[in-house]
Amino acid sequence: GLPWESPLQQIQQSITGPVAGFIALAAVAIAGGMLIFGGELNDFARRLVYVVLVAGILLGATQIVALFGATGASIGEEPSQASNVTAGEGADG
Repeated sequence: GLPWESPLQQIQQSITGPVAGFIALAAVAIAGGMLIFGGELNDFARRLVYVVLVAGILLGATQIVALFGATGASIGEEPSQASNVTAGEGADG
């Protein structure tokens, strides 16, 4: 393996666990509250709140996708479906 694979796998495990979900929820709640009840935020503070909001959404994206039942991706057809192709339907012949 490459030397940077192990640290990247540790980061991936850290941002997909339950702690990351809590941090994402807290970040979205705090950033949303600041935008709603913040009053007069200067431009820098408003942009910083948006960055925190987007980071919270990105961290929580895996939990949001998992809520809808999508836990992985599959590319291609199942082997049983691929063997049912006859001549003239994409098979060699």
